[in-house]
Amino acid sequence: MPALDPTTINTIAIFAPTVVAFFIGMLITPAITDFLYENEMWKPTSGKITPDGREAKIFNKLHKDKEVGTPRMGGAIIWIAVLLTTALFTVISTFDGYWGERLNFFSRSETWLPLFTLLAGAGIGLIDDWFEISGADSYLAGGLSLKKRLAIVGVMGAIGAWWFYAKLGVSSVFVPLLGSLPLGWLFIPFFIIVMLAVYSTGIIDGIDGLSGGVFATSFTAYGIIAFASGLVNLATLCFVIVGGILAFLWFNIPPARFYMTETGTMALTTTLAVIAFLTDQVLVLLIIGFPLVATTASNIIQLLSVKFRGKKVFQVAPLHHHFEAIGWSGAKVTMRYWVVSIVCAISGTIIALLSL
Repeated sequence: MPALDPTTINTIAIFAPTVVAFFIGMLITPAITDFLYENEMWKPTSGKITPDGREAKIFNKLHKDKEVGTPRMGGAIIWIAVLLTTALFTVISTFDGYWGERLNFFSRSETWLPLFTLLAGAGIGLIDDWFEISGADSYLAGGLSLKKRLAIVGVMGAIGAWWFYAKLGVSSVFVPLLGSLPLGWLFIPFFIIVMLAVYSTGIIDGIDGLSGGVFATSFTAYGIIAFASGLVNLATLCFVIVGGILAFLWFNIPPARFYMTETGTMALTTTLAVIAFLTDQVLVLLIIGFPLVATTASNIIQLLSVKFRGKKVFQVAPLHHHFEAIGWSGAKVTMRYWVVSIVCAISGTIIALLSL
């Protein structure tokens, strides 16, 4: 076999773990599925309320029958596949083989922080999911409140901000096509705000297959950006996460075998924010993740409109449920969101690459 150039070697080092993550996800899913169904890991009662405490009548009409009988916690497949893949290639690297060293993407400078964030978000989300389904007679019955979840994510953001500012010496934000914008100590609150904002986009998990496709395109985009920036290990982690998402998505397409819920969305959104900062392309996330941004914005617009104008802008928020309410099928909403996500991811990636 002819000698391989460094680019080819790095490409193989990225995609081999990605494929492994996908198959690990596929292999662990039957056991996880059996556990979720045997233990009836779904909400004890159907129905949803709006952030201001009212019954979400239109949403309940569209989805009430789906909330009982379909397990939550399906997002565990993603982060378990990622962690097992990371552990596998770390062990392989101890044999000191040529490919073992190159396939090991577990590095302090690039992947420790996002992996820690992934695990922390997954664990907190898993706790929230557990209280959501358990119906336990405690103040946590029904899951963690939005305020509690935002507070926890804020603490995670503060830890990440401190690490970037104090340990990595990052105090500026790169503005695409213009250059770095020095923030000084203001970088810390900026990081926390971004973390909270990206986490809020997790509400896109509401239609079979929707969140998986959107998150997969976002992580793919940042994988390409990381690779172009010379951050091969970080690029590998991005694509390994995509591999785990694709395994989840295989079973989440309509009709969904399970839902991603907080253990998946909290893990993915917080990790996506950290990766955006590690690549120094956090502002491009507004373009790459535009469907996520639009989802959160629709909720904010709806709440403000009801409060100050006394009427709604959308039939129901978030935006994807509005499209359902006006007659689009869930499959049509999902596929069109995927199309828009791909176009936005490509557009944001181009802008980021032009800035390198």
